[in-house]
Amino acid sequence: MKGVLLVNLGSPDSTSTKDVKKYLGEFLMDKRVIDIPLIWRTLLVKGIILNTRPKKSAAAYKKIWWNEGSPLIVLSNRLHKKVADYSDIPVELAMRYGNPSIKKGIDSLVKQGVDEILLIPLYPQFAMATTETIEVLADEIIKKHHPKIRLTKFPAFYKRTDYIAVLSKSIQKEIDKTKPQHLLFSYHGVPERHIKKSDITKSHCKIDGSCCNTPSTAHKFCYRHQCYETTKLVAKELNLNEGTYSTSFQSRLGRDPWLQPYTSDTIELYAQKGIKNLAIVTPAFVSDCLETLEEIGMEGKESFLENGGEKFVTIPCLNDNDDWAKTLVNWITDWKNIS
Repeated sequence: MKGVLLVNLGSPDSTSTKDVKKYLGEFLMDKRVIDIPLIWRTLLVKGIILNTRPKKSAAAYKKIWWNEGSPLIVLSNRLHKKVADYSDIPVELAMRYGNPSIKKGIDSLVKQGVDEILLIPLYPQFAMATTETIEVLADEIIKKHHPKIRLTKFPAFYKRTDYIAVLSKSIQKEIDKTKPQHLLFSYHGVPERHIKKSDITKSHCKIDGSCCNTPSTAHKFCYRHQCYETTKLVAKELNLNEGTYSTSFQSRLGRDPWLQPYTSDTIELYAQKGIKNLAIVTPAFVSDCLETLEEIGMEGKESFLENGGEKFVTIPCLNDNDDWAKTLVNWITDWKNIS
C-alpha cells in the first residue's frame, strides 16, 4: 500500500528559552545547515550560538506565537488535515527538526500497512539545508528501521504549472486589495558556497548574474536559479511590468557571503528611493513562520516605515489554502496511479 509523508521545517515546542535552545541545537548542528567540520561546528554552535542566541530567538517567537502554538506547526497541521481528508491513501506530517519527527511519521505510515512512501518536502526550491537534509535523513531512517520500505522523493516544484498558478492566484488577491507600487519576492538566503556545492557539473555555477539564465543540468539542484525562475514565472502569470518587481534574499547568518541582494537592505533602499507602497511575498516558504511573520512582517515593516515608506504589505504564504491542498492531492493521486 502507498502512503505519503509531508515534511516541513519545524519549530520549538514552546517559546521558552530551553525549548528554543533545544530546537536551535538540532537545527544548527545539521551539517547541511552549517557545513563546516564537526569540531568547528560544535565549537561555534554549542560554544557560542547556543549560549547567546536562544534568549533573543525566544523573544522573537513570543511575538508571533499563537494560542494554538507555533504558527508553522498549526498551519502545517491544518494543511495536513485537508490533504488527508481529500486523499484516499494514508498521509502523515513530519518536521525535519522538532516534533513530530520524520521517524515518527514513517513509523505511523508503516503501522498503517504502507510499504511504499512518497516523501514530499514542503519546499518549492531545492537546497542543501532544506530538501536535501530531509531526503538524507529519511533515507537513513528507512535503511535502519524499515529496509523493506520503498521511498520515492517528490522533486522541487518551483516551476510546476499548477504550483505557479496557485501561488500567483494568492498573490493577485492581495495585489488587487493593496495596489502596491512594487512587489518584492523575498527568498530565504543560503551561503554562496552552498550553491557551488550543489553544482553537479562542478563548473557551471559562478553566481555572476548569467549562469542562472544559461541552460544547465546544474539547475536541477541550484537554489538560486530556482528562486529566480519562480519569480520569473509568477511575474509572467501576473503580467507584471519590468521594474515593478524584484528578488532578494533574507535571514543571513555569520560573515560569509550569502546570496544577494539582501532583503533587509533592499527594503530600506526602496523606501529611501521613494517607494511608498511595498508588498512582499516569501515563496521559499509554504507556511508562515518566524521568518515571514517576525523578520519580514515586523522587522521589515519597521525598517520600511522608518526610512520613508508608508504602506507595507506582507502577502501570506499558501498555508492551508484550499487550492494548494488540492494541488498536493493531485500530485499524490498522479503518483498513486503509477503502477
